[in-house]
Amino acid sequence: MTEILDRRRRLGLQWAALAALGGLAGCQTTPPLPAPAPSPAPVLPPPPPPPRVLRPPVLGLALGGGAARGFAHIGVIQVLEEQGIRPQLVTGTSAGSLVAALYASGHSGTDLGRMAQDMDESALTDWAFPGRGVLKGEALAVYVRKQTGGLPIEQMKLPLGIVATDLADGQPILFRRGDVGSAVRASSAVPAVFQPVRINGREYVDGGLVSPVPVRYAREMGAEMVIAVDISTPPDGGATGDALRLLLQTFSIMGRSINQWELKDADVVLRPTLTGVAGTDFTARLKALKAGREAAQAMLPAIRQKLAALAR
Repeated sequence: MTEILDRRRRLGLQWAALAALGGLAGCQTTPPLPAPAPSPAPVLPPPPPPPRVLRPPVLGLALGGGAARGFAHIGVIQVLEEQGIRPQLVTGTSAGSLVAALYASGHSGTDLGRMAQDMDESALTDWAFPGRGVLKGEALAVYVRKQTGGLPIEQMKLPLGIVATDLADGQPILFRRGDVGSAVRASSAVPAVFQPVRINGREYVDGGLVSPVPVRYAREMGAEMVIAVDISTPPDGGATGDALRLLLQTFSIMGRSINQWELKDADVVLRPTLTGVAGTDFTARLKALKAGREAAQAMLPAIRQKLAALAR
């Protein structure tokens, strides 16, 4: 009997084990399928570069000396304005300093042409003889202050540089601040014609002695392109018995030598045809202005080409 019970017990345990195994088997599920690999992201072409915006170069205008021949500068400015070409800074020597100051103060080419026609040169003549010069030059300073509204150099509408020569050591100076009338007077003080000009304890004379066409100073002020206007008088070999003509001939010889060096740094050089227009001939102002216009018009293709080449 005991033996039968043991067998039944063993059978029960076996059936229980089988039932348990069967239950476990029934609880199992089909293993999940692996997730599909993500599709690779589409390769997009790189975005196009932003459109290139060209910046015109900083344009500087360098106006040279030449006394009454300086009216040619006005013709040049008129043509540039008519063509939409506007310098961002201007430098001037002697007669060029006068036109540069008037232009930098805000006068347009049309304004300057009107002023040229109305100018009374006798109002600029203040005799000083005997002395260190025939003319004082203060009348010129007064005229400049009046026409520029009394603005100091540093408050001009365009950056302005005026070149003069230190009489003590022969060094050039670029006036960027201070009284514009005194600076123009100093830049225009041809020795023996105008008295030297005293500014801050030093005496100054004509800037043409050191920089007849101030190209390098336009560069110093930040010009990336320089249009130079050379109105100097070439030595003509004429009679020099007159003291003033002898002096002007000497300046022409000296200025030609300096210009050959300085004008090399200009991008475009304008040389108005001023044959027969003497530096002392203020009656030829309209002829000089016309010559300036013609020179600028002839060089417009070169100016535009250079502006385009330097745009960045």
